Amino acid sequence: MKNILLLFALILPATVLRAALITVETHDLAMVFTAEPDQKVIYQYFGAKLDDYSAFSIRRFPHWADTETENVAPELYLAYGGRSYLEPALQVTHSDGILTTQLAYSGAESKKIDANISETIIHLKDKIYPFFVDVVFKSYYKENVISQKVVINHKEAGAVTLGSMYSAYLPLHRNEPYYLTHFHGTWATEMQLTEEKLQPGIKKIESKKGVRTTQADHPSFLLSLGTPAQEDAGEVYAGSLAWSGNFSLSFQIDETGTLHILSGVNPFTSAYPLKSGDRFEMPEMIWTYGNSGKGEISRRFHDWSRNYNLQHGNDLRPILLNSWEGAYFDFNEQVLTDMMDDAADFGIELFVLDDGWFGNRYPRNNDDAGLGDWQVNTKKLPRGIDYLADYAHQKDLKFGIWIEPEMVNPESELARRHPEWIVKSGRREMPTLRHQWLLDLSNPAVQDFVYQIFVDVVNQSKNIDYIKWDANRHVENAGSSYLPADQQSRFWIDYTRGLYNVYERIRAHYPDIMIQLCSSGGGRLDFGALRFHDEFWTSDNTNPSDRVFIQYSTNHFFPAIASAAHVSTSPNHQTGIVSPLKFRFDVAMSGRLGMELQPKHIQGNERDFARQAIENYKKIRPIVQFGDLYRIASPYAEEGWTSLNYVSKDKKEAVLFAYSLKTHARTKYLEVKLKGLDSAKKYKITELNMVKGRSTFNGNGNIYSGQYLMNIGIYLN
Repeated sequence: MKNILLLFALILPATVLRAALITVETHDLAMVFTAEPDQKVIYQYFGAKLDDYSAFSIRRFPHWADTETENVAPELYLAYGGRSYLEPALQVTHSDGILTTQLAYSGAESKKIDANISETIIHLKDKIYPFFVDVVFKSYYKENVISQKVVINHKEAGAVTLGSMYSAYLPLHRNEPYYLTHFHGTWATEMQLTEEKLQPGIKKIESKKGVRTTQADHPSFLLSLGTPAQEDAGEVYAGSLAWSGNFSLSFQIDETGTLHILSGVNPFTSAYPLKSGDRFEMPEMIWTYGNSGKGEISRRFHDWSRNYNLQHGNDLRPILLNSWEGAYFDFNEQVLTDMMDDAADFGIELFVLDDGWFGNRYPRNNDDAGLGDWQVNTKKLPRGIDYLADYAHQKDLKFGIWIEPEMVNPESELARRHPEWIVKSGRREMPTLRHQWLLDLSNPAVQDFVYQIFVDVVNQSKNIDYIKWDANRHVENAGSSYLPADQQSRFWIDYTRGLYNVYERIRAHYPDIMIQLCSSGGGRLDFGALRFHDEFWTSDNTNPSDRVFIQYSTNHFFPAIASAAHVSTSPNHQTGIVSPLKFRFDVAMSGRLGMELQPKHIQGNERDFARQAIENYKKIRPIVQFGDLYRIASPYAEEGWTSLNYVSKDKKEAVLFAYSLKTHARTKYLEVKLKGLDSAKKYKITELNMVKGRSTFNGNGNIYSGQYLMNIGIYLN
């Protein structure tokens, strides 16, 4: 053992030496806090698990000081009040009008929920007021993920008002740069990855859309220390907020170089009154940390999501044909049954009837009428949904159907019957988007109506297996006829809570039905909504050269099993870009494969290729949907190549995807070194989806060791 000799004099108060030590641990991670009765809880550490935490019981100097200087030791949960000048996690107006809060430690408890999950609750109380804050951690031992949320209640004489109410606060003090990876976009270009070096001041990422909140910016981020994020090396923190409403992420570097991270509900026009005795629970923030790059981070989120934050996460997902781009609104029974015949011929397993099947007085023949009137259009479908669902099952296909229950067209019976259910700001104009308005889910009557829509649609046939739940607009001119005039700021939070209430009721009564999370594509892709769903619609843009980027970024946090990826007509209606059928299949097969076109338009050699590609996907489906993702080359790099591979959990099988995104000379080969294999195992290479039997790899059919494939690699033409 080597000795470290330090010469200094230090006198510490006895209370510091008796500080309580609180740890939240997984297999490889630890959060560490120190606490003293009636004093603030100090956030000491979040990082790799240690063998000994006793040193934290003496406050560290000078890393976190607690002196007369401005360098104040960070609290577990930072409230506005006292000496802090930072963006607060919590701001409260107490019942007597006082704006400040000072939280102190009042106890902690820990328990095991099961063999893998533990819960730790740290209790805080204001030093003067009967105002209570519980910070709740759940640690997922095997997945190395920690969730955090905050629960508030009080016993003050009157109501208090919550201003800022973030779910989590994380302080980091490192003498090296911080690099933030976050995601942005819009319709058809969701989840575009960008990385930047954080500078002193405040960087905010947020949404004020209320609905479709993740289509522009996303409540997930990576934070790399020292250098831009690497795939297989370096320290990376990652977080994702499980909330489908307005969110805010704040990254503040103060004058000491400390980074303060806040994540939670966006406080924008969201002051929330809380009566005495009421309980306010904030959404969960999902955390992890790793010292082996961002690939490790992604695999942890994928495992956690499949096990704990996805419906039926251990069941294979079926290959589906969706009717939308093949028929749009223009169909009848014959068109749909012919599509089912073709779907069965291709080897597809599920047929989904998209928009256009409902409305009689205001028939849904385009997107400007009928939304809200969920009765079958008898002119289009005289024998109803049950006939179609039975037909699908006779063809050995499951059957699904599209709904958009949160929305209403002005041209509908519902809009005329219940104008008070529509989101509107007093007497101001109610602007339409996609010819529709938004129903007010802060209203329990609307929640009941939306729930009943789901029940009525599913009850049309015992053979409905799948629901596609869409949401095609965001909130404008927010306001509620249901909420009191002096509590309109509750709308943003109560809408999302109302939506979750409906989801919970549906899942209680329909635990087995598959539900797709869709919102004009990826507009509601977050772990708050995803826990009620089986999959999500990644983007309306199915052009493969765009989808490569969208899926690459999306799968940083969300698993391939839930990433719906469809082969559509080329050129499709989003981009007009022509893409070979092979390219469309190869990209879609790296997620949950589906088709979204008129299948009778695929004939001849292309039809044979499509059948074979679907059969190939069935072979690799368990590896893609349950395996570990390893990113090899980024599409954002200048080389114009991108590649990734999935490896089965037992490392016996792997599948490699490689794409050329720009023209390369015939003499240019792509060198691909696979990742995640067992170096001692032997692997036979078999190329799938070959065109006319031509392989791009001259070693096709050969056997190589995992060590060779990971260190030498293969060369693709």
